[in-house]
Amino acid sequence: MPAGMKPLEKFLKKQSSALARPGSFADKAAGGGAARRRASLSRVMPFFRESSPESGPAPRELLSPESEEPPCWELRSPSLSSDEQSQSSEGSAGEAPWSPVPPDTAENLLVALLESVVGGRRLGGCTETLLDDFMLTHPIFLAPDKLQQILLEQFGVEGKPGDAWPSLDGAERKQAVLNVAFRYLDTYRELLLEEGERSNSFAKELYVRAAQELSRYPELVEDILKLQRWTEILQGQSEEDKDNKKKQVRPLFRHFRRIDSCLQPREAFRGSDEIFCRVYMPDHSYVTIRSRLSCRVGEILALVQEKLQYSEDQPSRPGTLILVAVTSSGEKAMFRPSDEAVFTTLGVNTHLFACEPHELDALLPLPEEVHWSPGDSKLHDMSAEEVANQLVSFDWELFSCVHEVEFVCYVFHGEQARWRPLNLELVLQRCSEVQHWVATEILQCQSVPKRVQLLRKFIKMAALCKQQQDLLSFLALILGLDNPAVSRLRLTWEGLPGKFKKQFQQFEAIADPSRNHKSYRELIARLRPPLIPFTPLLLKDLTFLHESCKTFYGDLVNFEKMHKVAEMVRSIRRYRSTQLALDMEPSPSYLQTKAYVRQLQVIDNQNLLFEMSCKLEPKEA
Repeated sequence: MPAGMKPLEKFLKKQSSALARPGSFADKAAGGGAARRRASLSRVMPFFRESSPESGPAPRELLSPESEEPPCWELRSPSLSSDEQSQSSEGSAGEAPWSPVPPDTAENLLVALLESVVGGRRLGGCTETLLDDFMLTHPIFLAPDKLQQILLEQFGVEGKPGDAWPSLDGAERKQAVLNVAFRYLDTYRELLLEEGERSNSFAKELYVRAAQELSRYPELVEDILKLQRWTEILQGQSEEDKDNKKKQVRPLFRHFRRIDSCLQPREAFRGSDEIFCRVYMPDHSYVTIRSRLSCRVGEILALVQEKLQYSEDQPSRPGTLILVAVTSSGEKAMFRPSDEAVFTTLGVNTHLFACEPHELDALLPLPEEVHWSPGDSKLHDMSAEEVANQLVSFDWELFSCVHEVEFVCYVFHGEQARWRPLNLELVLQRCSEVQHWVATEILQCQSVPKRVQLLRKFIKMAALCKQQQDLLSFLALILGLDNPAVSRLRLTWEGLPGKFKKQFQQFEAIADPSRNHKSYRELIARLRPPLIPFTPLLLKDLTFLHESCKTFYGDLVNFEKMHKVAEMVRSIRRYRSTQLALDMEPSPSYLQTKAYVRQLQVIDNQNLLFEMSCKLEPKEA
């Protein structure tokens, strides 16, 4: 790489440790599920490992148990631009500005919320913000089951002198409860549908109680009809639809079985979806199982045992089996039998192995993950425009599948969350996959002129992704080009025309994490929806806020922190507020390019990539 180009490795050591704990992949797994989930993000963003001296000191805690001072309400979310901050703090024209909600117990906060939405069919800006804050963040401090229980109790409470709502009549109280219940059902609709009867029981119980009050409060008739529709929605699909869903097997990135399946538009994954998965033995033979995405590790091992028992090709294993994830570099992580939904937490080329405990040390990566075959890529025959458009299209499908609450669950709860961040983990996996794809394609190419051609093509694709406002693939492409195994190819970079060198320098400046990613934040502040943000940075900001501010002070909930979390989640909502429309004309190679982009074959073993790089351009004596 020419001297004028500043490689990212110069500042890889400057970033926050919030998303990447010290220790190996195995250490993280041994530390519990939450640590293992965050490990996947450290592989996407390796420069988040150490605190940055340029980002300044962490903000003062919103709630400090050591101090009697009032909370500091002036903390600004690191993920919001100054323009967004002013919009969120000032509100719309004619609306009261947002005022901080003092810390209180979860139950009292809910009662305060109910008070604020009285007559709630015409919510004011401040009340609407409070309601949205509560709905987006309540899983952090109030379990959904507890929220449902309190709403049912409050619906049945009659007004008495001295109670929490002394000025409200019965109809106003009940309508306030129903308005909050409707917002809860609407916010979590897709996730509640997944839970079936568990969620439907709340809507049914509220409907029964409301119907019993109709003779006393006829003004509830519209709300009761709306509740009836919700009970029908949550009751789920017809038996025929359920049977069809049972027959359908969903493809993950590395589990495509047919070209036609990968060409289908992506839909949000739910825990009950079934996938095919290979589970390997120590000798690298394997069995293919069909499993629910949320399946426990114990259930996976039971399926493996059953397959081995009835397989003529596989010898049965009498001992107790354990499930182990083995990366392409040979690192191992052993799962506990109680772990759930492990499929989406795996790295790009990480495979599941079933073995007996004494065989753990003997597990090795698959041969194809250790060896490589040089050769020209299919990418040489594809246009940068077509590939970039397919990258953007796929990223938008994946990003659109992520429910807002998945960001909160990923950071605040890990594996303890009621709703697992399955789709968010797939977005992170995709980001890592694109980075390694760039390095893989360049390092497999033996000819210097062809490597230069690939450099030009990747820089052009990055420019097109940026133009389409897909910052996920844009930064993933730049980080891939800045992989140390690629950036050291001096002869290759010297062959790059000056126009592309200058453009790449500009892109590197956007990827620069110094001053808390100032360049990137300035860029995204100028963009308008639809856009695809660099998702790992959103999670870094949420983690920073979570770890720098207390959630509880005794039994009191720091609701101002919840407001800041909700502001970050609302930024995601804004990014998706307009549907992305790509102007792609079908060409003879359209389907071939689409299938290629959705089934990237990559090498994610950094040691192997560096070995390939040294063979292409040996180290100078």
